[in-house]
Amino acid sequence: MGVRGQVANIQNTKRIMISLPDQLLQEVDGIVAMEKSNRSEFIRQAMKLYLQERKKRHIRESMQRGYMEMAKINLTMASEAFYAEVEADGTLDRLVSGV
Repeated sequence: MGVRGQVANIQNTKRIMISLPDQLLQEVDGIVAMEKSNRSEFIRQAMKLYLQERKKRHIRESMQRGYMEMAKINLTMASEAFYAEVEADGTLDRLVSGV
């Protein structure tokens, strides 16, 4: 990223304060130290990942609801088609037998 990108990124950044349990912060600090990163970058990446996963979960849940609705519709259509087919078979039998 060039200097302009860094300046624009800094201008679009907000500082927040969060509270974390000691154990969680220790885990974060351990990972940050291993990856030679910093807390801010770690939290940014964690939040991005969380938001992506949340969107995926929402899409999956929406698709699941859609599939369930379509299953009901398909079952209704299949039932209606079955009864229509039974009726058609009866009509055909009557026509063939001359009754």
